[in-house]
Amino acid sequence: MHVLISGAAGMIGSRLAARIARESACTGKSLTRLTLTDVVAPPRPAGFDGPVESRTEDSSSAAVAAELAALRPDIIFHLAAIISGEAERDFDKGYRINLDGMRNLLEAIRQESMRNGAYVPKLVFSSSSGIFGAPFPPAISDEFHVTPLTSYGAQKAIGELLLADYSRRGLVDGVGIRFPSIVIRPGKPNASAGGFFSGIIREPLQGLEALLPVADDVIFTHASPRSAVGFLLHGASLNREQLGPRINLSMPGVCVTVGEQIEALRRIAGDKAVKLIRRAPDKAAADIVKGWPTRFDAKRALSLGFRAEQDFDEIIRVHIEDDLGGHLPN
Repeated sequence: MHVLISGAAGMIGSRLAARIARESACTGKSLTRLTLTDVVAPPRPAGFDGPVESRTEDSSSAAVAAELAALRPDIIFHLAAIISGEAERDFDKGYRINLDGMRNLLEAIRQESMRNGAYVPKLVFSSSSGIFGAPFPPAISDEFHVTPLTSYGAQKAIGELLLADYSRRGLVDGVGIRFPSIVIRPGKPNASAGGFFSGIIREPLQGLEALLPVADDVIFTHASPRSAVGFLLHGASLNREQLGPRINLSMPGVCVTVGEQIEALRRIAGDKAVKLIRRAPDKAAADIVKGWPTRFDAKRALSLGFRAEQDFDEIIRVHIEDDLGGHLPN
């Protein structure tokens, strides 16, 4: 089993690579080769003794996509993307990376099959709940109309349509994973418009101040990075008969308000941590988040075996286990 991960230096990509390498398997089959690509050097994961190729390149370009398709990986996890806030600020870059990158990869796979014989890899696409736009029903099902209100959401929505069409024609065996907000992201704050969802927990747990740009009643659906990796791997294991023609799925998660996030932090780390959250209203961030969906009816994903955390306390505990060595800093 040869696995390719684009965006492998990112938070989810590197964790996905680490888990696959640690288990030396993917979808129940032994791993024979692992190819990692990103614009910065992906870290080499431990635990796998076979060949691991770490490539530093822009996989959104047609030439690089052709090189990757020529490797004929059995499973491709396409995670390479720029995040929502950056895609909104830099229109050209957003469409080049998030849309052209997907189109070029799909077309490279088709051309490889035409040149060198049948090649139909499993393609797992990292999509987003940002494909949906307001006004929203109380809970969004997979049947809700796709009307994104951000450039990032539009790029992901077009990617889903391309994936569905190439899969319908038998050119790839695709599945699209619509992530909820993935928290708690480790490291420093990034350019994501929703980065504060992680920041208001991550920084106080380390004794640092965190800025909160939106009101406490803002509600959103979250899952942990551990669950995100699980979503991708489980998606890769599903076959066409299980998925049917609707191959793009909204993932389950924990739906809470910002205030409920803060109360979960209080239960786990106490008032001292909560006092480190400073309210700093930011209309631009609030307007972007206002256009995002909040609550999902993910019963189709659940029926197919996808699983996430049961409450936000569990998400915080996963962060402590996976990123803080299993205990709170002194």
